[in-house]
This record gives sequence, structure tokens and C-alpha cells, in this order.
Amino acid sequence: MERIGDRQAGAIVALGRAPVVADAVQRGAVPVSTGAVQSGSVSGDLIEQLRVLEEMKSAITALQARVAVAFDLAQRAEQAEAGVPVSERGSGVGAQVALARRESPNRGSRLLGLAKALVLEMPRTLAALKSGQLNEWRATLLVKETACLSVEDRCAVDEELAADTGTFEGKGDKAIVAAAKAAAYGRDPRSVVGRASRAAAERMVSLRPAPDTMTYLTALLPVAQGVAVYAALCQAADSARSSGDAGSGVVPTRGQVMADTLVERVTGTPGGISGINLDLVMTDRTLFQGDSEPARLKGYGIVPAEWGREIVGSGQAGQVHATTTDTELTVWLRRLYTAPATGELLSMDSKARLFPTTLRRFIETRDDTCRMPYCDAPIRHIDHVVPWRSGGKTNLANGAGLCEACNHTKENPGWTSKTVHAGVHGGTHTLEISTPTGHSYQSKAPPLPGHRPSRT
Repeated sequence: MERIGDRQAGAIVALGRAPVVADAVQRGAVPVSTGAVQSGSVSGDLIEQLRVLEEMKSAITALQARVAVAFDLAQRAEQAEAGVPVSERGSGVGAQVALARRESPNRGSRLLGLAKALVLEMPRTLAALKSGQLNEWRATLLVKETACLSVEDRCAVDEELAADTGTFEGKGDKAIVAAAKAAAYGRDPRSVVGRASRAAAERMVSLRPAPDTMTYLTALLPVAQGVAVYAALCQAADSARSSGDAGSGVVPTRGQVMADTLVERVTGTPGGISGINLDLVMTDRTLFQGDSEPARLKGYGIVPAEWGREIVGSGQAGQVHATTTDTELTVWLRRLYTAPATGELLSMDSKARLFPTTLRRFIETRDDTCRMPYCDAPIRHIDHVVPWRSGGKTNLANGAGLCEACNHTKENPGWTSKTVHAGVHGGTHTLEISTPTGHSYQSKAPPLPGHRPSRT
């Protein structure tokens, strides 16, 4: 297999008048279009370097796709030799691709699916990617819009679009999507309509962090339901503003009223916080002494100290009453003790096979998100690092928070995990995850608020 340079792709970018020097360019693997660049122009040389580097990125992406498909075939062959049932072959391949590319397991599975579609079903799109006429994102758009077609129809659409002939030169994302949709509908309209009818099964609600202690609460709904929800919020906002007291000095905007109405109708409380465990983690210095050490909110991340104190309110340890938007809240404080040197939560053991509630809460607080490297998904499972059946103990050192997909992935044949550092006396709690190919990846628990690592 042809290699493109070393780890840095053999590229040396000169900031003067010299052009890019790269093994791939010298071999002619990536075309260089000089255009009308004037000799001796520094700006022209720099723009030319950007173009060549972009084409190199596309060529490398195409090569990555071929390597990913070859790896999938090799893994399936090895699993067949090991006696793995046909229905289970290929399990964990996407996760291994993700670890190699420093991506989340979910992203790795999508990259593997993209690679299979390009290599096995859309050769002309792959050729356009290899020659630099398409980048990875636009190739992904073409694959996505033809996903509902059969293999034969998809190959026919790929031939019709002929991306490797420059048909999408100068086209934007919307134009590419429109062309792919039109070609797919013309080839098999029934599949396109069926895809739309099945989309309702993908309805969901997600939460993503936004700057300044804000969040994006997103709902994917069927069009009729989405329009109905939005219309109801608009009607409530218009009604509230028309009957509001303009003399109060502060008139909320229409968007603010819609947001407040959504929170109130979903939670049943004007302030939106009532009887819900928020799991806000902060040091005692931040809560009682006005320290500026940031806090950590489960499901969001780092929040400012002042914001945390405003949520909790002032009071003494135990039961605290806080007032938010004219609603009295009862706040319970849980004391969590950590090791002074490492900032790790102290351990507790259990003789039970399943993690008890208190220990599960400890692990969720320590790990914050899934402990699989590069995966930021919320914790859904608390599982043994070394399985119970293999003698693993039910304690803080041998427990890890994982998302559902990663917990199932590590149960596949050839995957192993162990605790490198227990956390209390051996440094930050660290896991080592090994894949069937023998590659190992380490995962360290995130630092808790108030922990300042020592410096040499």
C-alpha cells in the first residue's frame, strides 16, 4: 500500500516564497494547479500552499476510507476464524477506528459507514475525494442523501452525478444536497418517501452546552408536532406581552417569554427547578467563603463560582433554602471527601455484585462523562473495570462510568480493561483499555473542582 509521507504527511510549509514540499506532491499523488499565480508573489505562494494542503487532506481522507474498509474485512476474517457467529462479526470495529482517529465511538461508526459506502458503492465520489475535487464533508453529504437507495441505485446515482468530472466545482453544500436528492428521487421515489415516513422514529430531545452557563435544548420532532409546539409558544408569548405591565420598566422580549413558557410548561414550575437533582459539585471554599474556584454541573460542565452560589443560595451545611424566581427551593448538600494530594474521591467497597446507589453517585461525580477515550456521552452504565466474573471488586477503583454503547463495546471478544491507578494513592484514577489488535489507550478521570495538580 502506498504511504503518504510520515506522520506529518511529509509536508513542509515555508512561510517565504518557497512552495509546499511534500512527498505526495512530488510523486504526483496530489495535483497542483498553479493557475495565474505570479512568480515571486509571497501572497500567491501562500494561497497556493493552502490549496495544495486542502487537496492533500482530501487525498488522505480517501486513503483513510480504503484502510478502514480493509481493516473491517480483516477483523471479520479474524473473527470468523475464532468462531464468532455471523451476526456478531464486525462488532467493535467502529470503536477501534474511532480510537485510532481520536474520535468518539459514535463518530467512528459513522466514519466506517462512510468509508464502506465510498469504497464499495460510490467509486466516482471516492475518486473526486482522492483528487481533491470534494472534501470529506461534501462527500458525506452525497453518501447521506443516497443512503435510502439500494446498492444498484446508489451506484447509478454515483455514475449520474459523476463528481470526479468536476460537476460540483464551485457548488455549495445546498447545491450538492439538492442535486443528490433530485437524483435519488428520480431513481427510486418510493424509497425516498419511505425514508421520510420512517424519520418520525428518530424523534428525540438533546441537550448541549452553550457559552455563559446557557444550554441548547433541541427537540427533533415530526413537522406537524414541531410547528404545533412553536405556534403554542408564540401564542403564549404574544398573549403575555399584550397583557403585561409595560410600566414595570423591564419588558421581556418575545423570545424570552417563549423560553420561560417552555420551561414552565415542561417542568410545571415557573422557575423550572423543583424536585430535580442537579448534581452541582463545588468546594466548600467556593460555597461558603466566596472562593473563585469554578463548580461543575452534571450534564453541562464547568460553571462560574458566583453562578453556583446563586443557584444554591446562602446558608449553612445541611438543608438550605434558596429563592429563585419567587419559588422556594430545598437544597441538600452532600459532603464528598477527597484525597488531598490527588483530589480523588475516597474509596468505598461493597460486597454486592451491583454498585449500590451511594457508590454509583460517587463514580458519576468522579467521571462526569463516559470514560471511553474521546467519548463525551452521558454516563448510562456504572460497570466493573475488571468484570465481576473475573474477580473484579465492587469499589470505587474498579468502577467506571460508561455510556451504553461503550459498555457493550468493551464486552466484545478481544477487548480488555484494567485500572492503572486506583486514584487515592496512585495518582489520578486511570483506566487502560486494550483493543483486539493489541493497541492500548488510557483514560484519566477529569479533575474535580478545587484540585490543583502539583508541578515539578
